[in-house]
Amino acid sequence: MNDTILIELRTEELPPKSLKLLSEAFADAVFSALRAQEFTTATSVCTPYATPRRLALTISEVAERQPDRLLEKKGPAVAGAIDAAGQPTRALEGFMRAAGVSFAQLHRTSDAKGEYLVARREQKGEELSAHLAAIVAQAVRKLPIPKVMRWGDSEHQFVRPVHSLILLHGSQVVAGEVLGLGSGRTTLGHRFLSAGDIAIERADEYAARLAAAKVIASFGERRALIATQLEAAAARLGARINPAAALLDEVTALVEWPVVYVGEFEAEFLEVPQECLILTMQQNQKYFPLLDTAGRLLNRFLIVANMQVDDPAHIIRGNERVVRPRLSDARFFFNQDRKAGFANRVIRLGDVVYHNRLGSLGDRAQRLGRVARAIADRLGADGSLAERAALFAKIDLLTDMVGEFPELQGIMGRYYLLHEGGLPVVADAIEQHYRPRFAGDSLPQGNIACAAALADKLDALVGFFGIGQVPTGDKDPFGLRRAALGVLRILMETPLPLDLGELIADARDALLLQGVRLTAVDENLLAFILDRLRGMLREAGHPVDAIEAVLAQRPTRIDLVPARLAAVREFQALPEAQALAAANKRIGNILKKADEELPEPDIALLEEEAEKALFQRVVLMAPLVRSHVANEDYADALKVLAAVRGEVDRFFDEVMVNVHEPLLRGNRLGLLRALYDELNAVADISKLAV
Repeated sequence: MNDTILIELRTEELPPKSLKLLSEAFADAVFSALRAQEFTTATSVCTPYATPRRLALTISEVAERQPDRLLEKKGPAVAGAIDAAGQPTRALEGFMRAAGVSFAQLHRTSDAKGEYLVARREQKGEELSAHLAAIVAQAVRKLPIPKVMRWGDSEHQFVRPVHSLILLHGSQVVAGEVLGLGSGRTTLGHRFLSAGDIAIERADEYAARLAAAKVIASFGERRALIATQLEAAAARLGARINPAAALLDEVTALVEWPVVYVGEFEAEFLEVPQECLILTMQQNQKYFPLLDTAGRLLNRFLIVANMQVDDPAHIIRGNERVVRPRLSDARFFFNQDRKAGFANRVIRLGDVVYHNRLGSLGDRAQRLGRVARAIADRLGADGSLAERAALFAKIDLLTDMVGEFPELQGIMGRYYLLHEGGLPVVADAIEQHYRPRFAGDSLPQGNIACAAALADKLDALVGFFGIGQVPTGDKDPFGLRRAALGVLRILMETPLPLDLGELIADARDALLLQGVRLTAVDENLLAFILDRLRGMLREAGHPVDAIEAVLAQRPTRIDLVPARLAAVREFQALPEAQALAAANKRIGNILKKADEELPEPDIALLEEEAEKALFQRVVLMAPLVRSHVANEDYADALKVLAAVRGEVDRFFDEVMVNVHEPLLRGNRLGLLRALYDELNAVADISKLAV
């Protein structure tokens, strides 16, 4: 009989930030195990449930008994298993004992390696009751729990104490024990809005029975309901919610029967930067701040409570009373930080170690200023403003506000500089120099901000690569992969006409001027950054062969990479592309074997008509190709190259390159080198699959 199973572990309050992950991992482990043991069907559906006090799941169409199976175990080769008298050898006897079969039960079969023996026996399907508890116990042990605990006098361990276990198949309790608890069919509803045990009569009525007891068991349904209630409450006030997906997940994991209420705080707190107030409300109190249509913070917020009452006044007042001290702390930090001033903190940067081999924060600020000025000068921007922004970029790390809320670094630096009369362009650059912080984050705006942001990331990359702190596997303690992606996005998406090799050299020189001892870094770091670029381009949907063709040239003008890729795609559509790609690969292989230094091709040494024709084509083609490349007209450059196909085909049909006469051979290799350089002026077309 196929029926739905229900599994529930009722616990004390589970960690809210990991509830969704725990629920999904638990359901996946149980479902995978049941499927592996053939208790499910092809159309079985697993549904996870998760509330603050339970992990649960249902799976439809689960069999009461496994199907009978024919088990086959491969044995030794016939030649070594049966002696001359037709009796089993000692090796075969050992196999028979392990397989639990007699000599008469063995079967002969063969494959490409020869004839061998197999043991076949029918295994009767076992009852679900013989496996379910063990499957659940194994799933519990596999959960991604960084820290477990014991409770009472038990030796059992879990993320939180477990109080009851449900194992239900259809309407039948499946006997078993997990974490020292025997299985049953009873659970509890909402802590305050429901009373007494709830008996689940059938597995498929679980969600409905809990809903009647004021518990929305599905994490996804609860989250969607909260989002709808938040949007409706904000709309009634003519406001909108500050986007906070992580907070929505966390709040969903804190309540079982969500109800949204509106709280208020004194308008005088709005003199504090709204980022500070938003962060303290979201991070400390799990409230949803409200913004007006212009994005300005209102002195109202939304509370997601776990209680539905006729008069919520006491709930609202309690939350308002709790939030005031938090807002007062934020105001205190803000006022104290403004009293200290920037000048005092500039001096204090020298007292804070950045890294024991890379100096203090003060040393780093000097390096950032030097590199940012060099970048701004190349961009035609005011180098002194870029230097000032980079020098001041890390000062807010020493403030009380950033000490309490590290997420505000950069943001508070902007506010504090503006308070002291600093230029807005410098203040904006301080805020934006951390961008992009994560995938999809906005980029710094303007050349001053871009210069500061690039200087910050390049100093980290060159510094840590230079002292051997290179990311390995999944370990990247200094965030160098993120820094490399940030450099690439700024250069490519802004875009900025800067040479990556020169930028790396700027950062390296700034470190060397301070006496930092670095190992050779340029080539290794360039390869690391280009590897990140390879991943970015693949995620963007560019063909792998086009990416490899462009990156084979180790481009350092990252802003030009998209244009090179687009040109390669156009070239691939040309009828000459396939032949030229193959020819380019052939030429590359020939040149790799040439151990002599190749001369410029000499017209006087050309003998065959085919090589003369190719020489003339290269002479005519080279200036055009170089002109198009210099003007960044990569598609036109590749179209010019397409015209050489006929001469290339004729050359390889009629000319022997590796002749015995050294001058003639060298001249022909030199001609191929000249052609090869032009063919690869935009990309290594031998990489193309055309």
